[in-house]
Amino acid sequence: MTSYKYGAHQFLWLEHWTDKSLSLLDDVRELGLDCFEISLGDDISFDPAPVRYRAEQLGIELTVGPGNLWPMECDISLESRNHQLLGMAWHRRIIEKSAELGAVAYCGATYGHPGHVVRHPRQFAELERVAENLHELADYANKLNVQLVIEPMSRFRTHLLHTSQQAADLVSLVDHPNLLINLDTYHMITEERDYGKAIQISGTKLVGIHACENDRGVPGGGLVPWKEVFSALKSTCPHARILMETYNTGSDGFGYQRGIFNNTCPDASDFVRKGLSFLKKCAEEAL
Repeated sequence: MTSYKYGAHQFLWLEHWTDKSLSLLDDVRELGLDCFEISLGDDISFDPAPVRYRAEQLGIELTVGPGNLWPMECDISLESRNHQLLGMAWHRRIIEKSAELGAVAYCGATYGHPGHVVRHPRQFAELERVAENLHELADYANKLNVQLVIEPMSRFRTHLLHTSQQAADLVSLVDHPNLLINLDTYHMITEERDYGKAIQISGTKLVGIHACENDRGVPGGGLVPWKEVFSALKSTCPHARILMETYNTGSDGFGYQRGIFNNTCPDASDFVRKGLSFLKKCAEEAL
C-alpha cells in the first residue's frame, strides 16, 4: 500500500521566511498538506522554535532547502580546499538550523552550487572530493537526525549531477546510509527519457519528488508523464514525499527573479488545490 505525504514549498507563497510567516503553516494544513519545505540562506532570519512547535501541533512534516542566499564560494566541489571548507561550514550551519526546526531532511544540490556551470565534462576528481565531503556532511546530519538528500538538476543549473543514474552513482561513491535522493519532475524533463526508469534507478535511496510541470506550472496538462511517475513510485517509493514546488508569479510575486516570466503560479492556494487533486487522482489510478 502507498502512503504518500503531499506537500508544498514556501516559494509558492513567498521568497523569504520571517517570524511573520508562521500563520502560513495553518493555511498549508487547511489545504490538506502533510509536509512543507522552508528555504534557508544567509538572508533568512527567524526564530525556529515557534515554527517547530506549530508544525508539530498541526502534524506537518518539515523539510529544508538551501534556496536563498548561498555564497558561490561555499561550494564543496571546487578544487580550492578553502572553498570546500567554506562550503562544509555553510552546510553544517544549515543542517543545524534544520535540526532546530525539527526538519526531517535537508534537500538540494549540496554536491556543488546551483548556477555554477562549467563547460567541461564532469571530472572524476570532482566527484571524489564531492563524495568525501558529502560523506562527512551525511554523518554530521545523521547525528542531528536530519536526512541529507541530494537532488539532480538540469544542465542549466549544474554540470555535476543531472540524472537519477548519476545521483545513484554518487550515493554509491559516498557510501553513507544517510545520503538519499530526491528527484524533480521539472529538472527531469530535460535530462531523463524515461521517468519510470529514473525513479526505479534511485531505488531504496529515493525519498520523494518535487512535483510541477515542465513550465513550473501546476501538475497536470503539461509534458510530465504522471502515469509513469506514480506507477514507478508505487513499487519503488510507496511512502514518498510528493512536494509541489514552483515560484509565486502573482502581481507581488518574485518568479521573474528566478527566471520564470510566464504567470504559472498567480495564486498559491489555487495551485495547491488543483495540483493536490490531480496528484491524488494519479495515485489512485496507479493502485
